[in-house]
Amino acid sequence: MTGPLEGIRVVELANYIAVPAAAALLADLGADVVKVEVPWGEVYHHATPRRNGYETDFPTSLPYEMDNRGKRSVALDLALPEAQTALGALIARADIVMTNVLPGRLAKFGLDAESLASERPELILARMGGFSAEGPQANDPGFDQTAFFALSGLMDQARDPNGPPAFPRPGAGDHSSALALVSGVLAALRVRDQTGKGQIVDVNLQHVGLYVNGNDSAQSVVTGEVPPRHDRGGPRNPLWNFYRCADDRWIFLCMLDSNVYWPRFAEAIGRAELAEEERFSDAIARYKNTRDLVAILDSVFAERTLAEWSERFETQRVIAAPVRTVAEATADPVARANGCFVEVDHPEHGKFETVAPPFQLSVTRLSGSAPAPVLSQHTEEVLREAGLDEDQVALLVAVAQA
Repeated sequence: MTGPLEGIRVVELANYIAVPAAAALLADLGADVVKVEVPWGEVYHHATPRRNGYETDFPTSLPYEMDNRGKRSVALDLALPEAQTALGALIARADIVMTNVLPGRLAKFGLDAESLASERPELILARMGGFSAEGPQANDPGFDQTAFFALSGLMDQARDPNGPPAFPRPGAGDHSSALALVSGVLAALRVRDQTGKGQIVDVNLQHVGLYVNGNDSAQSVVTGEVPPRHDRGGPRNPLWNFYRCADDRWIFLCMLDSNVYWPRFAEAIGRAELAEEERFSDAIARYKNTRDLVAILDSVFAERTLAEWSERFETQRVIAAPVRTVAEATADPVARANGCFVEVDHPEHGKFETVAPPFQLSVTRLSGSAPAPVLSQHTEEVLREAGLDEDQVALLVAVAQA
């Protein structure tokens, strides 16, 4: 079955994570995505597990494979006038251009929004940056760890009151922003279907960070206050907290309406008498005596391992979850049964698993199992499709393979 974006041509002029991840989702939906790369390959190609601190010698960048699946690769050195001409030919056939190249650099190649709109009013230009493409920091580079996490308040908020800022894992902000970019592109395609006119889709990492942190951002923008940080030793609700188990692992309780869960939770941990104590009788009392209750629960959870507590809670009507390692999370049989992972059959690296697309359609299956292209794999065929003559194709292929 063809995808819903069958026949839509996308030119991706980007590197690293956010825009390539968004373009991969469009490829999952059936679009023909041409990834324009430098002939020596972007640095993300080289992010192998070994370089990222893992002990395996797996020979390719698995994050690159996930975020570039199903595309075609064209290698162009845009310092060459011939390469700029070739890129123009690709864009002339495209429905969508997706990029995270800074606006000033795009303008040098005549790819600024105004030029593209005047030449191709039906074209959709999807831009991603650390900051607004129209603002004072439009040409400042931004990464998800800076613009998304540090500047949105997420990095400061996700820490203990007396601890250092939390160090975010790479790509989390990028993949959130990719979903925002895909949403905007699909809306722009819908409008073009109705009017025949394209438009600019703008997403920036800082804004998405504020949106993702919206529960705090929406309150802080009105009050001007810093949201209270979670204090594990004295939380507002001791049933919404982390506890260390006997094997130095952690379990997370998430019972926001503690009055509903308190009696059954006390029974589940083998301390039913706690529910009868006046100092813990309701949510307000537990808040007033929070440090005493946390100290008691710390001692209770220290009596059993994480596996023992997890097994115990499986049969109880309480809300708790083991704080898993990523290796445990990816091995979870429930996640696997829910289709969170797919197998890729790569022409160079054989079969391996990757993360599946984060949404599914009931009729059109999105497999996410297509491999990422080998660098410059499709340069010749794509340039011929774009109408370049044989001499131009031969020159650019030779440069790409040099």
